[in-house]
Amino acid sequence: MSVMDLSLLIDIFVIAMPLWYAGVVLLYAFAFFGSDGRAERLKTLFLNATVVLHLIYIALRTVAFDHPPITTVYEIMTMLAACISIGYAYIELRTKTRNTGFFILLLALVFQTTSSLFIKDLTEIALILRSRLLGFHVSAALLGYTAISLSAVYGVLYLMLYHQIKSSRFGLIYNRLPNLEMLEKMSHKSVVLGFWMLTIAITIGWFWLPRAFDHFSYFDPKLISSLAIWCLYAIGLSAKRQFGWQGRKMMIISVVGFGCVFLSLTLINLYMSGFHSFQ
Repeated sequence: MSVMDLSLLIDIFVIAMPLWYAGVVLLYAFAFFGSDGRAERLKTLFLNATVVLHLIYIALRTVAFDHPPITTVYEIMTMLAACISIGYAYIELRTKTRNTGFFILLLALVFQTTSSLFIKDLTEIALILRSRLLGFHVSAALLGYTAISLSAVYGVLYLMLYHQIKSSRFGLIYNRLPNLEMLEKMSHKSVVLGFWMLTIAITIGWFWLPRAFDHFSYFDPKLISSLAIWCLYAIGLSAKRQFGWQGRKMMIISVVGFGCVFLSLTLINLYMSGFHSFQ
């Protein structure tokens, strides 16, 4: 395939991906709010197709511009959209529950639409950003943080449903959402996925760091915050296994953990980043 053909194909994906995500979100919305049988049957098929198409799009950008799409905030946004769809598809597969997709995939639509509107085709970048190992490191970290975010969404849905049941108000949320036990299971599956993805990201970063920088410190604020988040979830998962923690307690931990992730991805990145500032 020529460079011109590849560039044209990427431009088509840039336009098509938000439209495809919008279609998937609409299918999940029709199934959730309107109990549409056809949408119910098609939504998972379209979700899986979206995951495949998005991975092809990421691969095309990587090949065409000779670097993983992690160099700008808008490239990161398309990676986040992909991570959200992958993470949610994984949760559906593991739990066989398919009626929370509207709340999750709406975020992917927002990220991908913003990315497609403002993304630039960069060829002149720092040499370090062309590293495929860096691409795997960032991808694993993004998928880990995304899964942790999903666990917080399920935690919030759990607390909303719990409040409705407690106050004996049985509205649309009660009628359409999975029960409390299933929401807790979905949150737990998300946490496990996020924990292992962060483990992979931290491991890759630990061994790659000395090869990438002549002068570095393992006391970089971003590294410390990532390890702190990893430890928080390691303690939470251990407590669930060893002491039987469950219910509202675990959902609150998921929401608090997401707050820590948010601080790591915003305040630390903006004001206390060390060598990670090259991103």
